[in-house]
Amino acid sequence: MISEKMKNLVKNGSAIRAMFEEGKIMAEKYGKENIYDFSLGNPSIVPPECVKNAIIDIVNNEPEMELHGYMNNSGYEDVRKAVAEYTNKTYGTNFDIENIIMTVGAAGGINVTLKALVNPGDEIMVIAPYFGEYDNYISNFDGVKVMVDADTEKFSINFKDFENKISAKTKCVIINSPNNPTGAVYSEDDIKKMADILEKKQKEFGTSIYLFSDEPYREIAFNGVEIPYVTKYYKNTIVGYSYSKSLSLPGERIGYLAVPRELDDFEDVMGAMNVANRILGFVNAPSLMQKVVKEVIGNTSDLSVYEENKNILYKALTEIGYECVEPKGTFYMFPKCPISDDKEFCKKAKDFRLIIVPGSNFACPGYFRIAYCVDKRVVENSINSFKELMEYYK
Repeated sequence: MISEKMKNLVKNGSAIRAMFEEGKIMAEKYGKENIYDFSLGNPSIVPPECVKNAIIDIVNNEPEMELHGYMNNSGYEDVRKAVAEYTNKTYGTNFDIENIIMTVGAAGGINVTLKALVNPGDEIMVIAPYFGEYDNYISNFDGVKVMVDADTEKFSINFKDFENKISAKTKCVIINSPNNPTGAVYSEDDIKKMADILEKKQKEFGTSIYLFSDEPYREIAFNGVEIPYVTKYYKNTIVGYSYSKSLSLPGERIGYLAVPRELDDFEDVMGAMNVANRILGFVNAPSLMQKVVKEVIGNTSDLSVYEENKNILYKALTEIGYECVEPKGTFYMFPKCPISDDKEFCKKAKDFRLIIVPGSNFACPGYFRIAYCVDKRVVENSINSFKELMEYYK
């Protein structure tokens, strides 16, 4: 008999993945070209050529026992050094080898961090709307989720609610900017204000409150929008990064944690993270992809494609009559439904061959998410269906 915790997870599953699978069935029935599947944030751009070249070169020339063997739980020293140096050069930080842990994607990094920090009953704050898998990561370690209500005016941070909900039990706050599902970017002023509140609350309660900045979409920002590097504003920040989006490598599961030396209990935290990396079953990040990262660091896929899709879709939807805060990054858009029941709206959308995700999945009912990491033709051809769907409710 499976565990009680897993019974609920199996029963509920992932609604987004379920819609993705339903989209494949609809594509077989109606033809793939007639289905507009915006369900899954799976990059639609091929990785840059340098990734393939690096893989071939490494496999052909690296000593096989070294390439396919174990290494330090934190990852290869030369890879971590390359990550630290690139981050310092790009964002003005001061990292070295000891500040970097290579991880199994950003998700692996979050789980490693929570395993290292969280006692049962500790509170972990999330800011609505947010990536629903955070709930499962928190549950993995018997933490208690505390949700900050959404600021639906511009999808920034509801600072009043944020400050009111911090307690003596608050161990960690998870932020995600650029944000899934809204495409919002927290400004420097937002980060400074958040840091001020956290500093005040740490003094009030005599505790350490860690801020986890989940940043897989860092490079996907539009119109020159700056993404603040959060460790520069709040010393108890841990940055989790993934190459899944910037290099279009979601299946390769490679990322890292960046932890400033100024972090409270730095040595203990880093030691705990390395142990967590092992006992959670990762042992270390994939060896081949670590070496690839070193060779291609600083390169990205042609991310301009996402901005082009955003511009087409945002212009069309707002002209049709959908209310939407324009995304500043990622490849997601989060319009308001013309009816209050977002689940019913997304169900009806399938009649118009549109596969979109209810905002309820991100703790923000009344909205829906569009993942426009699709071929440009899908975006263009879907516009009439979005128009027909809106007309249905008028």
